[in-house]
Amino acid sequence: MSAADQPAAFGELLWTPSEAARLQSPLQRYLDWLPAEGVGPFPSYAEAWQWSVDHPAEFWETVWRYFDVQARTPYTAVLPDAAMPGAHWFPGATLNLAEHVFRAASDDRPALVFVEEGAEPVATSWATLRHQVAGLAATLRAWGVGPGDTVAAFLPNTPHAIVAVLAVASVGATWSSCGPDFGTQGVLDRFAQIEPKVFIGVDGYRYGGKRIDRRAECMEARDALPTVEHTIWVDYQFPEGPACAESIRWAEAIAGPEGAGANATLEFEAVAFEHPLWILYSSGTTGLPKGIVHGHGGILLEHYKAIAFHMGVEEGDRFFWYSSTSWMMWNVVLGSLLLGATAVLYDGSPAYPDVSGLWRLAEKTRATLLGTSAGYLMASQKAELHPGRDFDLSALRAIGSTGSPLPPTGFRWVYEAVGEDIWLNSLSGGTDVCTAFVAGNPLLPVYSGEIQCRALGCRVESWDPEGKPHVDEVGELVLTAPTPSMPVFFWNDADGHKYHDAYFDVFPGVWRHGDWCTITERGGVVIHGRSDSTLNKQGVRMGSADIYEVVEKLPEIRESLVIGVELPDGGYWMPLFVHLAPEAALDDALRAKVAAAIRAELTPRHVPDELIAVPGVPHTRTGKRLEIPVKRLLTGADPAKAVNLGTVDDPALIQWFIDYAGTRDSAGTRDAGD
Repeated sequence: MSAADQPAAFGELLWTPSEAARLQSPLQRYLDWLPAEGVGPFPSYAEAWQWSVDHPAEFWETVWRYFDVQARTPYTAVLPDAAMPGAHWFPGATLNLAEHVFRAASDDRPALVFVEEGAEPVATSWATLRHQVAGLAATLRAWGVGPGDTVAAFLPNTPHAIVAVLAVASVGATWSSCGPDFGTQGVLDRFAQIEPKVFIGVDGYRYGGKRIDRRAECMEARDALPTVEHTIWVDYQFPEGPACAESIRWAEAIAGPEGAGANATLEFEAVAFEHPLWILYSSGTTGLPKGIVHGHGGILLEHYKAIAFHMGVEEGDRFFWYSSTSWMMWNVVLGSLLLGATAVLYDGSPAYPDVSGLWRLAEKTRATLLGTSAGYLMASQKAELHPGRDFDLSALRAIGSTGSPLPPTGFRWVYEAVGEDIWLNSLSGGTDVCTAFVAGNPLLPVYSGEIQCRALGCRVESWDPEGKPHVDEVGELVLTAPTPSMPVFFWNDADGHKYHDAYFDVFPGVWRHGDWCTITERGGVVIHGRSDSTLNKQGVRMGSADIYEVVEKLPEIRESLVIGVELPDGGYWMPLFVHLAPEAALDDALRAKVAAAIRAELTPRHVPDELIAVPGVPHTRTGKRLEIPVKRLLTGADPAKAVNLGTVDDPALIQWFIDYAGTRDSAGTRDAGD
């Protein structure tokens, strides 16, 4: 019987780290170091976590010392004011994140390994990376770019983007990027807000075996940004074509003024701890994306801690997380360079030439950590792949999963089909903090459906509606104390009201993240989906992820989307939209099968009122299902206000829901169960 056919339950023990692996992990080495600093010892991770959140200033100062953070001027305090929002960290300190990246440089290993879809891996040495960053930084300085300026990049996940972000950070300017799969309006929704001085554009990218031409969209976006003074043109996919008007080509930009790049000295602007490093964006599914600003120091400390302690990354590793420059995991890949890892970059489809694509790449690049999404792991399971048998994954010791909750069946499949001694590192956090609040732990066992722990320094709790913490019950995921990588501010939010309303409007002074979670008695965490798209049928609340976990085990269903709609007459309508597998049919037998599965594994109350076949499930460009926009469409919202099509992976799917909502309105409200 395959994993997909077996009943899967939360909390099944799947993996325990060996004693040797535990003792050699970066996290254990840090815990062993603490007593010499007058802290600890801590016999268990739970005790170490409790200390880290009870004494945040002491904890984060040890992180600073352990990783030997270098400041040009010293800090005067660690956390003089811990109130949220508005907490400030390490005032007085000046530093630069890019400078710390290059401290890890070595001739013994490449800085980057890049794979263009369909091609062989190409390595970039640290010396080459330094020369290119130095040359581009010199060009930026010659243009007068520095602190207070923004640079916008429309680039795929190639070495160009890594060179560019490090050059921008080194001169103290602020970086922002999005992938070239975005349409022109999606680009402008982001970049028009930040008024960039420099625009870096690309001619195209690779996906699904094709060269995707983006020259027209790139030029159109650049021309609609009136603040742009200089443009750099990356001729990547169509080098035979002309460059964007009034631009310089990439080769000229990295050569530096008058071609002096090879001899340029790489200098680093010392900036304040909270000086803007980059601008990431909220999903913007219902309006303009909010510009989330992170600081040099907060990201530096958080990425040292998260990537070393909770991902186990260290010198010599090859860190591969499938991502795009639009998603925070790309920034985390950059952060792996801080630890002396080689960052593995890929421009292409994860399922090219077939669904085994990422496993094949892990073999080719000798990745030690492969990061992907729950969706990709579940697709691999449904395709009955056996990567551990079919590919040489001997270098691979960890698999990361984020983006959406990985169900228990996905956990079990990894251990059955990839390897018994793989560390499955499921984690959850967000663009908001460019890290994970709840994460993996090389010291602890892996239980199915459960994230291993609350991360060090993150006071995560699960709260009931009255704002009281509880264990082994579903509640709101909150943070009751600040962390250094929380946003410094939102762009164009002078009085801070957007920032406040995003996180602190429900529980004053407490960060409400917007996820349902359960913290288990043993300290693990289960994420149940977004709390603002909660299912509340007959008074019983449930996260949508719980429905997906049950339904998508069925071979007839590729993917699903569940919505709970409050009706004007006080009733409640819960449809389940299903994207069927090839050859499957939505008939009475499948309806009965879905109902029986939900009734048996969840509750009878959460059997959907309707099953509706759809041509596909719409997502954000980072893979999140668009539950809230679809719910708004089904409740009669103006489509233009309900969803921003520039953020959707397939806008035609939204049009299907718009048409369906109109049909449903004209037919009148259906009775539950129809």
